[in-house]
Amino acid sequence: MTVTVGLAEGLMPAVIALRRAVRRRTRERMGVPALPAAQVELLRAVQDEPGIGVAGAARRLHLAENSVSTLVRTAIADGHLRRTPDPADRRAARLELTDAAHERLRRWRAMRAGVVDAALARLDPADHDALAAAVPALTRLLDAVEEIDPHDQEGGRP
Repeated sequence: MTVTVGLAEGLMPAVIALRRAVRRRTRERMGVPALPAAQVELLRAVQDEPGIGVAGAARRLHLAENSVSTLVRTAIADGHLRRTPDPADRRAARLELTDAAHERLRRWRAMRAGVVDAALARLDPADHDALAAAVPALTRLLDAVEEIDPHDQEGGRP
């Protein structure tokens, strides 16, 4: 086992478990039914790019258009999204968050920050420093993962 494989074997379970634990604690604090992760990702994509279409959201989320269409229908029915005609192409639709979705995402971020802040308060300053130093490296790791050719079975460098 190479050093990088060993690092990946330790890193990925920790990141996944951290994400799940933070989501669970945040949901508990929110006191509302949880949205599926894919639904939240769609809402964030629309928040980041108001007016995005279904095809654009599918590309951004790396999902099939029919899957995103299903997510959109559910989000509209739940009162989180509205679909408006594209003024440049009346056959296309643009997606926008409702006020309720903006508020839910704002509350979620605030609650999530509170959960992480409370956990960080339990750690030593050395752990704070290590985590702060790791953020840029984790961001670069994300970029590197996105750059990997999906057809390269070895996961090698470009």
